[in-house]
Amino acid sequence: MSSFFIKKKSNANVSKTDEKTIAVKRKADGDSGSKARSKRLNSRLNEEISSDSEPESPVVSRKRKGKDEEEFEETAQEKKLRLAKLYLDQLREEEEKKAEESFETNLIAGRLQDEVLEQKGKLQRLVAKDFLPPDAADLRLLRGHKLPVTCLVITPDDKQIFSAAKDCSIIKWDVESGKKLHTIAGGRKGTEDRHVGHTAHILCMAISSDGKYLATGDMNKLIMIWEAATCKHLYKFTGHRGPVSGLSFRKGSHDLYSSSHDRSIKVWNVAENAYVETLFGHQDVITGLDCLSRERCVTAGGRDRTVRVWKIAEESQLVFHGHEGSIDCIQLINEEHMITGADDGSLALWSVNRKKPLSTVKQAHGCHGDQGLEQPHWISAVAALQNTDTVASGAPSCSHNSQVQLWRCGEGFRSLHPIFSVPMAGFVNSLKFSSSGNFLVAGVGQEHRLGRWWRIKEAKNGLYIIPLKKQNSDQEDTNGE
Repeated sequence: MSSFFIKKKSNANVSKTDEKTIAVKRKADGDSGSKARSKRLNSRLNEEISSDSEPESPVVSRKRKGKDEEEFEETAQEKKLRLAKLYLDQLREEEEKKAEESFETNLIAGRLQDEVLEQKGKLQRLVAKDFLPPDAADLRLLRGHKLPVTCLVITPDDKQIFSAAKDCSIIKWDVESGKKLHTIAGGRKGTEDRHVGHTAHILCMAISSDGKYLATGDMNKLIMIWEAATCKHLYKFTGHRGPVSGLSFRKGSHDLYSSSHDRSIKVWNVAENAYVETLFGHQDVITGLDCLSRERCVTAGGRDRTVRVWKIAEESQLVFHGHEGSIDCIQLINEEHMITGADDGSLALWSVNRKKPLSTVKQAHGCHGDQGLEQPHWISAVAALQNTDTVASGAPSCSHNSQVQLWRCGEGFRSLHPIFSVPMAGFVNSLKFSSSGNFLVAGVGQEHRLGRWWRIKEAKNGLYIIPLKKQNSDQEDTNGE
């Protein structure tokens, strides 16, 4: 056979190596080809995904665009009008924002100004002119004490009233319903060791500004501290050598000031159940005491005819003269001004910066007795709506025509003008305004809180809640209707 058909071994080996190299190349080419195919596939998928968000065809998009241009095509005049409207709307929005910002700024500035004036003791909100005399049918009488009511306090939220009486009892009332919420019964003499509560006439009481503590003082020289929410007895303070006649918590703290017939002022820390110090100065029994947020208190000195301002931190005092009779009640209007009432029938307005009264009204509640022997009605209680121009006074009467009188303080507290009076039977032993100024509470009894000089049998022992209606609110109600 010819050599054409015969394969040599060397050639066979060469062909085998060639096949191997070709296979490797094909494998590499296959890998690169597969990568290229995957890239093409991904790009095709991306194109498909992106094409979904695009218009179906450029022809259709052009047609729609042309239609939109035809629909929204506007003249130059219309364009000017549209831009002018947009500009006006923008201006209106800017003005509204400015008005809101200025209102908020004025509101904040007003509050800050009130706070500054309040701290300085010069804040006097003019609200007295808006009060209207209440109808007799609107007065509510809360009865529960067996003997004359001697003192009362209103909780800071104006929802409850605490009252105490000569029967040694304390009653917690709900203002809205007029119902008793809790009663702390009084005990008999000689049961002090086993009875939780008072066993002698309660003369004064005070509540802390956070409504946590209630303090009461009695004829037995004792001060009792109670938890206002539950009426639970907490502490008993002893130290006074005479009946406790006045109590007041310093606003924003649990510091308690007390006054007594022993002519002393004592300072206590109720939260720590601690006695702090004693101050002396009055020449007769102290009949009343009050304080606000400053570290000072004011007292009425009874027959020594002085009003005193006690600077606790400095352990000093300022002495004021002005009444001709015994000063029996005192109340702060703000940090710098106060009102006092005396048994000579006079009311006086004071500033802590002047040693004489700014204004005095003699025979503020009129006179009684035969012609030529008239005697003024004794001012037995005063109250002040804090940081306003409104005060109130109460006077007992030998007959059944006692009354509570509301007064308007003039500019700078330099005058007193009567607003209206509310007649009621009995001795007005205590007066308190609610912090909102919506009502006034009068504690009334058949006898005076300090003694039994005479008795009015027609009177009822209890609390009168006097609503204080305002002209503005009435006008708003009628407009709303």
